[in-house]
Amino acid sequence: MERRCCRADIPIRSEETYGQKEMRGKQEPSRSQPAGIRMNLLTILLLVVLTPCSLPVEDNKISVPCSGQPGFPGIPGSHGSPGLPGRDGRDGRDAAPGLQGAKGDVGEPGMTGPRGDTGSSGGAGQKGDRGIPGSCPVNPRSAFSAKRTDTRSPPPADQAIIFDQVLINEQGHYDPKTGKFMCKVPGVYYFAVHATVYRSSLQFDLLKNGNAQASFFQFYGNWPKPSALSGGVLLRLEPEDEVWVQVGVGEYSGLYASVKTDSTFSGFLVYSDWPSSSVFSRMEGDLR
Repeated sequence: MERRCCRADIPIRSEETYGQKEMRGKQEPSRSQPAGIRMNLLTILLLVVLTPCSLPVEDNKISVPCSGQPGFPGIPGSHGSPGLPGRDGRDGRDAAPGLQGAKGDVGEPGMTGPRGDTGSSGGAGQKGDRGIPGSCPVNPRSAFSAKRTDTRSPPPADQAIIFDQVLINEQGHYDPKTGKFMCKVPGVYYFAVHATVYRSSLQFDLLKNGNAQASFFQFYGNWPKPSALSGGVLLRLEPEDEVWVQVGVGEYSGLYASVKTDSTFSGFLVYSDWPSSSVFSRMEGDLR
């Protein structure tokens, strides 16, 4: 076996075994060379003395304590797998309050909120100045009067009696074609009927919207001359109410009219009553 020194890298021969000597004896000539053996021994001793480090043999390898030249850097290794998450750190200490920041910009106006509840009524205000005097008000008016044309034919029962000759009807609230009065101004009205009775008894009604408000009757006793039947009534009316005269019983229809004896139907407004009118109340509610 050869051993090399780290410095001189000189091969060193180890002691020969018995077999090696035998092999060498067979190869070398059988002659004595004492001078050459002595020279080899001296060389070996000199090398041992000059060698500064021990060369122990372990498993046929020589440990080399001497350091050589630095080697080339190795190839970087691949990245390792991610490690496990670390533990949560301890809570930090409360810091001292910071300084107040600068005032921010004014934001955009927000959306309009829902309407709030109605507040309580306030106290009475101061009395205002007196207004300018207005013009004189004109009271509402409503009046009519009409009579029947000369005829000896009795009126039909269960329908309005036609008083076709108008005597006065400035507001146009009476209709001579239908014989009915239609209210335009709410209030209290007075209606009167004067009838000439001849050749038969007479019974008639004053109706408001189809309902009898007053009834009148005159018996005819075969008198040679006509008699008369008159009646009147006060009624409270609202706009669109209608009033007319109607024969109540078919056999009592002795209403008569001639040049000298007339039968009339009249009515007029006694006073208006707007505040208590249902129409006025509805109008007032709408204004509120």
